[in-house]
Amino acid sequence: MTARRLMPVAAGPMPLPAMPRALPDAADNGGDAVDRLARTLWGEAQGEPVRGIEAVAAVIVNRVRQADARGARAIRQESLRCPCWSANRPDRPRMLAVDGTDPVFATCLRVARRAVAGVLPDPTGGATRYHRADDRPDWAEGLFPIAEIGGSLFYGGEE
Repeated sequence: MTARRLMPVAAGPMPLPAMPRALPDAADNGGDAVDRLARTLWGEAQGEPVRGIEAVAAVIVNRVRQADARGARAIRQESLRCPCWSANRPDRPRMLAVDGTDPVFATCLRVARRAVAGVLPDPTGGATRYHRADDRPDWAEGLFPIAEIGGSLFYGGEE
């Protein structure tokens, strides 16, 4: 696997709003919003370029903002909606065990820190949904993507 490099983000999109870091849920074993988001990014976008990882982070933050629930609990809830957290997902044990020595997870941690701090620009233009370009989920029928980043299509509007 080749090492991934962070690419500079072009000026233009507005940064996402900052969110609290601590997850108040005791079942999360003291984890925090950054770790939860980074694991979600690793599980959902590990084959994507950095810009694609940033786009998935933006979708999660946009969902939180749309729900007007800016707390860390909302990050956990939105992350858990992602398929990578499904109990029957084969990569889930690896996602739970991955650490900063994995270069992709290290990138995901950097992106998650920026998203939680509110300094990650939104490359999706406000998208709240996405799917891999080679998938055709039923919910996307009749909708037009507002962005295509990496190997994914991004959609805005109400959930």
